[in-house]
Amino acid sequence: MPLIRTAARIVASLAAAAALATTVRAADTAGERALLFENVRVFTGTADRLTPPQNVLVVGNLIRTVSPAPIEPPAGAAVTRIDGGGRTLMPGLIDAHTHLMFATLPQVALLTADIGYVQIAAGKGATEMLLRGFTSARDLGGPVFGLKKAIDTGVIPGPRIWPAGAFVSQSGGHGDFRLPTEVPARPGDWSYGERVGAAAIADDPDTVRKRVREQLQLGASQVKLMAGGGISSAFDPLDVTQYSVAELRAAVEAAENWGTYVTVHAYTPRAVRQAIEAGVQCIDHGQLLDEATAKLMAEKGVWWSLQPFLDDGTAAFPEGSPNRIKQKQMQAGTDLAYRLAKKYGIRTAFGVDALFDPKAAARQGEWLVRLLRWYTPAEALRMATAGNAELLALSGPRNPYPGLLGVVAKGALADLLLVDGDPLANLALLADPEKNLAVIVKDGQVYKNSLR
Repeated sequence: MPLIRTAARIVASLAAAAALATTVRAADTAGERALLFENVRVFTGTADRLTPPQNVLVVGNLIRTVSPAPIEPPAGAAVTRIDGGGRTLMPGLIDAHTHLMFATLPQVALLTADIGYVQIAAGKGATEMLLRGFTSARDLGGPVFGLKKAIDTGVIPGPRIWPAGAFVSQSGGHGDFRLPTEVPARPGDWSYGERVGAAAIADDPDTVRKRVREQLQLGASQVKLMAGGGISSAFDPLDVTQYSVAELRAAVEAAENWGTYVTVHAYTPRAVRQAIEAGVQCIDHGQLLDEATAKLMAEKGVWWSLQPFLDDGTAAFPEGSPNRIKQKQMQAGTDLAYRLAKKYGIRTAFGVDALFDPKAAARQGEWLVRLLRWYTPAEALRMATAGNAELLALSGPRNPYPGLLGVVAKGALADLLLVDGDPLANLALLADPEKNLAVIVKDGQVYKNSLR
């Protein structure tokens, strides 16, 4: 009898413990948001083909399970079920070169309008970007910290933002938008671009170091310097080299002390070689590079953030203007740049760099389709998802969104698109997101669901 009573007490205790565990698990998941995609084929972000039909469970903001077997959501969770109907589930797209504050307004408005108007227009543009399926963006110049905070705190919808803050430029460089009548500046006088946090003018290593530290203080995840001439700036020719190695190295050291990196705007071999010598880890643009410089980039493991700039007959600048002439000169080098990137196996990122035109910004998905001139659909999609996520992670401890991005895998952050069709067979589906993106999820939250 004592043995029987003891066994009964053990059984009762185990049953009570099991009941308590069930209660705790239910309490832990009570009210927790869960999202279950059923019957979807998955582009993982790294593969070259879709999976067979799968089920994908998101709990909170993380992917918890990817399985061909039926999945039971956590007890007590608030579950949204989406029958994929054989559609394609893929990671959210990533644009590695954006200027969210400058994308949708004409250049003259950006230089003259009240900054509050510019910020509201940027917020609208950010929401539209998210609804195009771009759930993450590396912003490489502009007063974007407030916009990022508004998105992160749920004030407005928009993509995750990796901000550079003000781009750092020498006097007369690509980031110096002062008029000739404003030069020379009075001692201590700040230009409009500097006052609003769009640009930071610095002309010696100590000042470069200071300006870089200021952007890091404000929350920059990486730092952007102008190392050569540009298209949209009025006074610097495309071929000029900007900054000295010592000035660039000052920026690199300041960024490295914060655990992050420097990227530079540069087109020409001389500008890029100087940047590499200084320790820069990413080159943005580079359309005028030669083979020797591309080979050097590969040897040093430097990232190449390329944009498929092509002369498609549309431009933000009038025909015959100095800016348009520079733009055509740059566009003529795009094909060779991509061929060199492929030849030497350079780590290549995809970005759009839309500026000054809401119609151009709205064509973000079309720019991804342009990559088919050089890449297969799978290669293009890998670049715009898992590949770009690797570049974002280069920010190290300054990464504002720690976690695995750019893939559909257990434990990854839940940035997901449900595509009505197979983008590996027809990449052009992503050029019409309104029609072909049935569901858009960022951080586990559904921002679009046309299947309801």
